[in-house]
Amino acid sequence: MIHKATPSDFQFIYGLYFHPDINPFLLYEQMVAPDFQPIFQDLLEKDILCVFEHEGHKAGMFKLAPLTHRTDHIAYLGGVAIHPDFAGKGLGEQMIREILAFGKQSGFLRIELSTATINERAIRLYEKTGFQKEGVLRRYTHLKSEGRFLDEVLMSCLLD
Repeated sequence: MIHKATPSDFQFIYGLYFHPDINPFLLYEQMVAPDFQPIFQDLLEKDILCVFEHEGHKAGMFKLAPLTHRTDHIAYLGGVAIHPDFAGKGLGEQMIREILAFGKQSGFLRIELSTATINERAIRLYEKTGFQKEGVLRRYTHLKSEGRFLDEVLMSCLLD
């Protein structure tokens, strides 16, 4: 089940974004909770942050950000993560399929995302759920704390 994030989801979202196994593949460098609070508040105000629940437990998160004007049929999918406690149980695939259904129900015709080229597990999951590779974004993500860049693969799923 998907629901829009609320202020009560802060600890779950913060813990997932900054989990050491997940953080290298997401947008934000490590930070303490008070520094993340204004970012979280901004995501809530933009109404793009969502939580995925399984059997009444928060299991994952994602952002689904609509584009505008001539690209208003597109949503960008980012911040996709399943909590490690739920990994390996097929919930990633279930969450992606629910996101695609939610996107279609919201009127989007295309969902796009990018993920690190070294994140082979995520790439396989996205391909399994209908996403196709469209290109590589070279030196796209800068892991400042590690002093290195990651290439990302741009992927999309057409919903029409």
